[in-house]
Amino acid sequence: MEEIQEMTMMPRIGDQAPDFEATTTIGNLKMSDYNKDSWVIMFSHPADFTPVCTTELTAFAQEEEYFASKNTKLIGLSIDSIHSHIAWVNNVKKNMGILMKFPIIADIDMKVAKLYGMLQPGESQTAAVRAVFFIDPTGKIRLIMYYPLNVGRNMNEIKRVLEALQTSDKNSVAIPLNWQPGDKVIVPPPKTVAEMEEREKSDYEMVDFYLAKKEL
Repeated sequence: MEEIQEMTMMPRIGDQAPDFEATTTIGNLKMSDYNKDSWVIMFSHPADFTPVCTTELTAFAQEEEYFASKNTKLIGLSIDSIHSHIAWVNNVKKNMGILMKFPIIADIDMKVAKLYGMLQPGESQTAAVRAVFFIDPTGKIRLIMYYPLNVGRNMNEIKRVLEALQTSDKNSVAIPLNWQPGDKVIVPPPKTVAEMEEREKSDYEMVDFYLAKKEL
């Protein structure tokens, strides 16, 4: 029972990201140091040398400059050894010409996967699901995505929600359905009658007094 509880315990949105030290493809890494002063996107994959995982991690590698421009670091994980990771990185580089420069955690003992709820017994007891954690510069988990073993992630959506989170933080606004960078954002609703009346005089796109949009 204790083992099942440990494997199914998951950090939640708003929690501080659990800290850990691990062996990675760029050397030993402590999460709190890696996360300092930057966003982190941590993503797990079921196994090295598998087709869907290869499409996903090569996509992350190709977008590293984009993520760096958003003050965001990448870190991958699977329940494989460091030797398997290095061999896979080398194989991808030789066959596809793409180098995965970001660290990939060698989680052979499943320590980090259990810590982050990446092991979900209904899907697999021995392979991490395709989890994505968005962690802000304060170390807080801001958004979590889960995908099953047989469905790859959507890179455009990962980029969209990162920009949505950063836009919301910077401008103290909310982000509407299907928002894309450059679209109008939602202004927080008024908290007083005076604020409501002031809003009616604004140049916001008014659906109603509680739902107003503006351009940034």
